[in-house]
Amino acid sequence: MIKFGTDGWRAVISKDYTFDNVKIVAQAIADYIKEIDDKRPVLVGYDTRFMSEEYARLCAGVLVANGIKTYLTEKPTPTPVVSFTVKNMNLAGAIMITASHNPPQWNGIKFKGDYGGSALPSIIAEIEKHLYKNEVKFAEPENSNLFSYIDPDKEYFEHIEKLVDLNLIAKSKPFAIIDPMHGAGVGYVKTLLEKYGIKHIQIRDERNPYFGGVNPEPIYKNLGKLIDTVVQNKADIGLATDGDADRIGAVDEKGEFIDSHRIYALLLRHLVEVKGLRGGVVKTFSTTNMVPILANKYGLKIYETPIGFKYICELFLKEDILIGGEESGGIGIKNHIPERDGILCSLLLLEIMAYYQKPISQILDELFKEIGYHYYDRVDLHLPNEIKEKTLKTISQNTEFAGRKIKEIQTLDGYKYIFEDGSWILFRASGTEPVLRVYTEQFTKDEVKRLLDEAVKLIEEMK
Repeated sequence: MIKFGTDGWRAVISKDYTFDNVKIVAQAIADYIKEIDDKRPVLVGYDTRFMSEEYARLCAGVLVANGIKTYLTEKPTPTPVVSFTVKNMNLAGAIMITASHNPPQWNGIKFKGDYGGSALPSIIAEIEKHLYKNEVKFAEPENSNLFSYIDPDKEYFEHIEKLVDLNLIAKSKPFAIIDPMHGAGVGYVKTLLEKYGIKHIQIRDERNPYFGGVNPEPIYKNLGKLIDTVVQNKADIGLATDGDADRIGAVDEKGEFIDSHRIYALLLRHLVEVKGLRGGVVKTFSTTNMVPILANKYGLKIYETPIGFKYICELFLKEDILIGGEESGGIGIKNHIPERDGILCSLLLLEIMAYYQKPISQILDELFKEIGYHYYDRVDLHLPNEIKEKTLKTISQNTEFAGRKIKEIQTLDGYKYIFEDGSWILFRASGTEPVLRVYTEQFTKDEVKRLLDEAVKLIEEMK
């Protein structure tokens, strides 16, 4: 059965992600579009995964067969560029062919609303209602006068240039290593850096559906190539985006990984203290305590949501939100779109360095001295469903863990142990993969490792 998860529908290519199933999902989206808005066009975009362009073309064929005017991107295009184009061109929505950061054998479909962001839970529920409801219609898209190709890059770049002070960056003369991880972000940060004469090297920029043997997720274990390139070239920073370029990871000038929590904290401080912006601050359940600490310092309202950017997007649409972000590296920012954008966040990190005229490691250290040192890590454990359920049931009943008393168990999305010093560990089943994720934030690196080791030991005992 086709079922939408945390962010759209994802499945293993040739197993469940087949031409027929892709067309079934596209038909459900077409039926939904016809119900709510049959006048405006729909955009279809795709990433660099195996046969993504063919899956995108199938979706376009289903849309035009249903009488919907359809644009298809000319080349692999990042999710944030697709989302921006929906809002910029006042489209009815977009289909994005991508499995984001998932392993290479996966692909997926994300749907973007007419506001230029993740489909809200209510929209996903409506699309799911249409699955298998009507017979799939298909027409060769190139034969339809409802179909045309589009290159949305120019308008996206013009908008980004209004949000980032690229002249300031250019004056500071940084040297950046750009790592799109073989994904759809190839050439995007590079294009703007070239325009402003900013020194850079782009790596992992050829199309490789296997992503060079690592998942296209910008976390420490997948960024060895970026770390080595930064150190060998004595660069000032390394900037990575995931498979569809809506998430960010970074490496400092010493080759030390900068996780998404630290990036979020740096961006929040910069938006308020330097850019003078205000608004609500949104964090998902697995995101750092540094965010509420800073929000409270600035007198900004803090919101906490379940995991999934669709919940953050919903708040962007309802409230005056300054920034919203999640543990996986997806961060959305005011005056842009209610969407994650790893390209924009990469450029804003360069702007932060340019403003302070200091190495990024020093800027981070100064932030930690202000709000306290926070350390984070995560492990993903591939488990059969019955073991996942057994583990979560045991976890829900604990009063102590790793020799520490549990002050509170929060259950917004998974089971989160809050310890007496405010640190935490979270156990959560993935919404898109057969995985149990364990996340923790502590005040020392050693305690992070100890708690994750204890968590793995506990789960191994359940097998």
